[in-house]
Order: sequence, then structure tokens, then C-alpha cells
Amino acid sequence: MTSHPAVLMLCLAALPAQASMLALEGDARDPDDGRLLYREIHLIRGDGDRPTERLVLYRCANGVAFARKRVDYRQSALAPAFELEDARGYREGLRREGGRTLVWSGRDAPKPLAATKTPLVADAGFDEFLRQRWPQLTAGRPQPLSFAIPAFGRSLPFKVRSAGTRGSDGDRVHRFELRLEGLLGVVASSIRVEYGADDQRLRRFIGPTNIRDARGGQIEARIDFPQAPRPVDAQRWQAAAAQPLADCAPGG
Repeated sequence: MTSHPAVLMLCLAALPAQASMLALEGDARDPDDGRLLYREIHLIRGDGDRPTERLVLYRCANGVAFARKRVDYRQSALAPAFELEDARGYREGLRREGGRTLVWSGRDAPKPLAATKTPLVADAGFDEFLRQRWPQLTAGRPQPLSFAIPAFGRSLPFKVRSAGTRGSDGDRVHRFELRLEGLLGVVASSIRVEYGADDQRLRRFIGPTNIRDARGGQIEARIDFPQAPRPVDAQRWQAAAAQPLADCAPGG
């Protein structure tokens, strides 16, 4: 889902009305050989059908929790504040302070984002952007956006467009592609996502994530979300927030 689009990615589902807390799980696999890299457990708090907070716990294939991300949609659904903490020493995030939107990564000082002409989107806010623009996208009209990328200290221009459908009635999914505009789009990896045609629920994400490999590069993964989000007890949030993080190697 980064935070580049992956972060977008990463990994998002609609909230049924009046849900207090939902859980959603995804398996991140190597796009080439299908090897399990890590798992994501998303806990989502909502107000009616609107998400307000998200807590994501990342676990290696052996079950060890190595990273955690907190997302706060209360000031912006499209560019929510967030912070990713990885036990291996990497951090990144976005916050608002004194009327400015700041991003940071690693040990770099927070940097203010410049104003954008297209909607500013960050991390899990891509999921909300896609749903807001669903009619235009499924009608074949590409939609521009500016995606905040903490690792670059800026936002970059992207465009999301429909990539067709697959499946049959009752199990049909819409495919969308997010790609950088201009010359960078020729060489940079794109992000591909698949959503249920009827429920607008994320089924699959393919592309660079906000999880790093041993060399500090972004891990590219195929993340599948086969099950719909399910209601869970609010104590799950406290347990995930307090879960100790430890160093482990995704995919190792």
C-alpha cells in the first residue's frame, strides 16, 4: 500500500453501517513464486459507514510481530495522519501541525508538503479516494491525484484508471491501476488493485509496499484479502497496540 501508494496500500475494506470495530486479514506473498512474506491484521474503528481509525499489525510468516501502523482519518479521509513503526529501525508517517501537512521517514526531520492542484492522498486514504471516484473510474474516466510519499519528503502526481474486469456474475471484480504521471511512470512500478464489483471490497493488491527488505528497499508483494471484514471485540485493539515488536525477516 510507502508511504507510497502501497501503502496505499495498503489493504482496505468498507465499513458496514454502525460497526464499532472490524478485523481484516491479508497474506502478502512474493508475486513471482507465491512464497508467504508476511501477514497483515487490520483493525478498523468506524462511525457509521465512515472509518475513523485503523491499526495494522504486521507479522512474519513465523508469527512474530515486526511492525505496526496507526492511521487516523478524523481530519482527512483521503490523506489521513499515519505512523508506521518497524522494529528493524524504520519509521515513516504524516501528521498535521500548525496548518501544515508534514511527512517524515527514517531519521529525517519532518518536511511540509507543498500545496497540490489535485486531491492529496496518503496511505490508506487511497481506498477512500477510489470509492469516492468509483462511478467515474468504472465509466472509464481516469482520475488524477497527488500521493504523499514520506520517503521522498513530497507528493507525486499519479493517475488511477480502470484496468477492466474479471470473473463472472456474483464474483466479478473491477481492476484498477495506479501509475505515476510523466516520464517516471515509464520506469516506476505501478500498483494494481482488485475490488468486488458489488461490495467495493478490496480483494487483491499488487505492487510496492511500505514494508522494507533487509537492504532497505520496498518489498513488492501480492496481498490477498479473501475474507470480508468481521466484527471483533474492542479488546483486540488494545492487544494489538500493546503487542511487542521484534526483529524478523519477512519471507525468511
